[in-house]
Amino acid sequence: MNRRSFLRQSGAFAGLGLAGLAGCGRRGSAPAAGGVQALPFYDAVGPIVPIRAHVDRIFRTTVCLRPFRAAGPRTDVEHVGNKVVVHNFGHGGSGWSLSWGAADIAVKKAREAATGSRDVAVIGCGALGLTAAITAQRTGLRVTIFAKERPPYVRSSRATGVWSPDSRIALTSAAAPEFGAQWEAMARTSFAMYQSYLGLPGTPIEWTDAYRLSDTAPSEGNGAERREASPGPAKQPEDSATHDFAHYEPRIADITPDLQDLPPGTHPFPTKYASRTSRMTFNIADYSRQLMNDFLIAGGVIETREFQSPQDVASVPQRVIISCPGYGGRKLWSDESIVPVRGQIAWLIPQEDVHYSLVYKDLNVVARRDGIVVQPIPGGDDYGWNDANEEPNRQEAEAGVLLLKELFDRMAAMRQ
Repeated sequence: MNRRSFLRQSGAFAGLGLAGLAGCGRRGSAPAAGGVQALPFYDAVGPIVPIRAHVDRIFRTTVCLRPFRAAGPRTDVEHVGNKVVVHNFGHGGSGWSLSWGAADIAVKKAREAATGSRDVAVIGCGALGLTAAITAQRTGLRVTIFAKERPPYVRSSRATGVWSPDSRIALTSAAAPEFGAQWEAMARTSFAMYQSYLGLPGTPIEWTDAYRLSDTAPSEGNGAERREASPGPAKQPEDSATHDFAHYEPRIADITPDLQDLPPGTHPFPTKYASRTSRMTFNIADYSRQLMNDFLIAGGVIETREFQSPQDVASVPQRVIISCPGYGGRKLWSDESIVPVRGQIAWLIPQEDVHYSLVYKDLNVVARRDGIVVQPIPGGDDYGWNDANEEPNRQEAEAGVLLLKELFDRMAAMRQ
């Protein structure tokens, strides 16, 4: 199994996108007596605390619309009247993951335009807006955020919360040849900044183990398992054909752990195949609060305002504006290149000793400090394509939790 496929499958449905796995992990395990493989003692799988997967432990269900653009994020500069607007939206399922790198690009353009003034406006208070605002402050600019909503009400607060920098970021056929290098720069800048949040109170960012579980060999898992696990009547639009999503993760293979096969008997899971990696997890409730505090402590100002048109944008007093409206950019800028990709999360009550994630059949599970994310992902990257419905589907939420319960019921049966 390879790391890239695992990260796509568990991360792209997050803010997320991943299909099947292929190949073998690069980290081998030593053969033990009788030809049975065993892991070195330092790679041993620790105790896996089961998740209490009961539908009555769902404390909320949220829906997020990921703003996908086939050509990749919008980063151009536009003049609206006498204003200079630097666009910074359309990051698909990679908004949190690429936010600091995207902010670096946007702020450099804003500073070039802000000759003679230190005042800059930022539209939006989600992942892209907050990081753009803080990055601008760190270069000496005075920043005012204008937004209709603030965390926890922004769409970014409903994201899966995993490092997934190439999740639905572009289409291979539509991205410019130079976009891969731009993506890599954004990913590396963001990754480096996230390391500075490790170990802080509230654990806004942490590394956790992630498991890929399957009853079929990776080369055999071509959707049969997904079809069997489909959670029911969630909407699938007619134009949900497979898309050639671009995947650039191999460009940053040097800073992310490999995927490691776990031989039978070395782990407690009931599936025939299991693999493990480590990845960054965003505890978005704490992380958003940290970003808000950082911005306000540095003298930032937030004003509640809703923008309906470019003319409304032109009414702000600052001459330079960084536009980070997320999916709202489709309406605000009449940008039909933005395609909504719907994703739903059922939130289970967090458990003290559960800090891992897993992909099992049609399910992505991320145990965060602020709740256990249970996310059905039938159909892979294309699930939710062009579906702008933000109403939660309770039946889909319960089906996902019941599928997770099936996994732990199988583990319980193994112990008997």
